[in-house]
Amino acid sequence: SYFTTNPESPDGRYVLYFHSVTPEGESGAIKMIDRKDVSIRTLKAGITTEDAHRVACQQWVADGKAVAYHDFRNGRWVVAAINLTTGQELILAEDRQIGVGTTSSPWVPIYGPHWKQGLHRDLEMVHVLTGEIRTILTIDTVLDKYRDEIKGLVGEGDVSIFFPVLSPDAQRVIFKVARGSGTDNFRSPKASVRKGKFVFDIANDRFLHFYELWGHPTWMPNSRDILEKGNHVFFPDTNDSIKVSDVPNDHPSAGPNGRLWTSDSHTYNADSKGNRPPEWAVFVTCMETGEYLSLYRFMNNNGALSWRVSHPHPVFSADGRRIYFNVSKDGFTRLYVASLPEDNSTHTK
Repeated sequence: SYFTTNPESPDGRYVLYFHSVTPEGESGAIKMIDRKDVSIRTLKAGITTEDAHRVACQQWVADGKAVAYHDFRNGRWVVAAINLTTGQELILAEDRQIGVGTTSSPWVPIYGPHWKQGLHRDLEMVHVLTGEIRTILTIDTVLDKYRDEIKGLVGEGDVSIFFPVLSPDAQRVIFKVARGSGTDNFRSPKASVRKGKFVFDIANDRFLHFYELWGHPTWMPNSRDILEKGNHVFFPDTNDSIKVSDVPNDHPSAGPNGRLWTSDSHTYNADSKGNRPPEWAVFVTCMETGEYLSLYRFMNNNGALSWRVSHPHPVFSADGRRIYFNVSKDGFTRLYVASLPEDNSTHTK
């Protein structure tokens, strides 16, 4: 799972996941499992990814009519989608990677490689059913607005828009900027410098705000506010923010009604040498009171051997009754789910 993307289908029937049998977990297949009869369908095999952290960025789009993802094939990155009715794959774009879309829209954001700026430096959107591509925001427009700030963030050199995340209503987007090292080796922490948090209003073609820190942001259900690491909710329209809890967290994600949110974190503070133990926990927190529950604790240091390790990345299902997260122990990185009992009638309280 990824904390900005719910792996469960909009109707709650299927769970989307990446399956790998390699020690690194960087190549494999995109599959989905039926929650009713536990049958498994392979959507696409032979996928090569950047790391086990985001794998193929597989995600439900177009109200569950398609699954979109990216793949490194024949020396080029491609963004593609599987039509779930026909089972056919449509290549949507070449030499791009996929950002984070939303299940309600057939449009997903795409961007050029962050490690080597080339022809594709802008924010584009592609329609997963037709393949139509639209340019939403150019990097030149971003530089015209924030040139000095970007120079202070990533230094001199060509930059591009990186990792756009759409709001639930697809009307706003968060993104970083990236300055590549010029390498062809995308599996390296030195491949690029990626910083900043830019909030753009697509519907009204205007910038809302710029923040220096990325902070693992995720949209609130209202598509206006942003929840991020440090237990803060940011309000880009007014440039205000509030702290909502003292729960430890790294990757927070809001529930569907905005009253609860989930997060992951190391369970203890660093020692005197700055080392953090490998025990993690998944928390559930009340937005109104700041009270929180440690849902599950586990060691998280023995899973896929990718150069960029997988984090728990908890995320709610669309109905708020389940939380999906990754656990790396016993030699594997597995997808877990925590569920409320079916007879529980107090979950909205």
